[in-house]
Amino acid sequence: MDREESLLAASSMYYLQDIKMDTIAGHLHMSRSSVSRLLKEARATGVVEITLRPTPSRAPGVGSYISSAFGVEVYVVPIADSASVAERLEQVALATARMVTGMFDSDMVLGVAWGTTLAAIAKHLGKKPTRGSSIVQLNGAANNRTSGVEYVGSLISRFGDAFDASVNLFPVPAFFDYAETRRAMWRERSIARVLDVQRRADIALFSIGAVAGEVPSHVYSAGYLEKEDIDILEAEGVVGDVCTVFLRADGTYEDLSLNERATGPTPAELRRMPRRVCAVAGDSKALPLLAALRAGVITHLVIDEQTATRLVELDAAQSLRPLPSRAAARAAR
Repeated sequence: MDREESLLAASSMYYLQDIKMDTIAGHLHMSRSSVSRLLKEARATGVVEITLRPTPSRAPGVGSYISSAFGVEVYVVPIADSASVAERLEQVALATARMVTGMFDSDMVLGVAWGTTLAAIAKHLGKKPTRGSSIVQLNGAANNRTSGVEYVGSLISRFGDAFDASVNLFPVPAFFDYAETRRAMWRERSIARVLDVQRRADIALFSIGAVAGEVPSHVYSAGYLEKEDIDILEAEGVVGDVCTVFLRADGTYEDLSLNERATGPTPAELRRMPRRVCAVAGDSKALPLLAALRAGVITHLVIDEQTATRLVELDAAQSLRPLPSRAAARAAR
């Protein structure tokens, strides 16, 4: 039996027949560690794909509440109450990487934003070779301190490498200094080409930006905004961003002054993309996530249990929808 046959046999016995690794090792006349390596290779090369389904949470009803209230598919990642925000982010990133790997295929376009959460997702991507597919950067990354090319180029390239896909970088600032400069740049053929690829995206992958938190959003912590910009956002009631386009708590964004200089797709532009996957971990992101849900930019949400519970509490308090029983118990404590 050659290696490919052994890989298929081990995968079939382990994942389809629920046979333990020690027993598989005996059948294949190899060590348990060799079986473990075969199973890891099967996941990495796409022989085995793990598909996430909506799963029951330790907070019954939280996922169904969000799905019913906002019309999205919700994947609640169960996390121990003692887990740190960094641990919650890691588990959400792992679940999202597996979901996107299952969704993405040949002849598709995947639009990818950047930031702390997307960098974590990129680390967990498994290998899934495709043909004729493309990865496109959704929002610019340069600022007055850095071009952003090394940071974002490395992140986007991870997706290209995982799927054997062509990569389309977006070589513009995160925010232009002047709105008229942005309008002029959008007419340049090199930029218009990338914008066209963005518009053809089958899947958009992004997270939510929050101004503060234990794991700060990259756009607020890496010099993309000046103090006066932050002051303007606070004065205009901004609670966070999606793809560096800012949102108020009610999901409105059209008349916010900084959005005229932002380079990410607006919620209206995102809504034209068939599947829009959002990964979120951390209580500080619950309020801006609620704004994003109200803006209608999400079709698939991957979220840790604690953040999901906080989101439900916020929405129930503002909308007068009844809380699920477990969330209600937490809110009463």
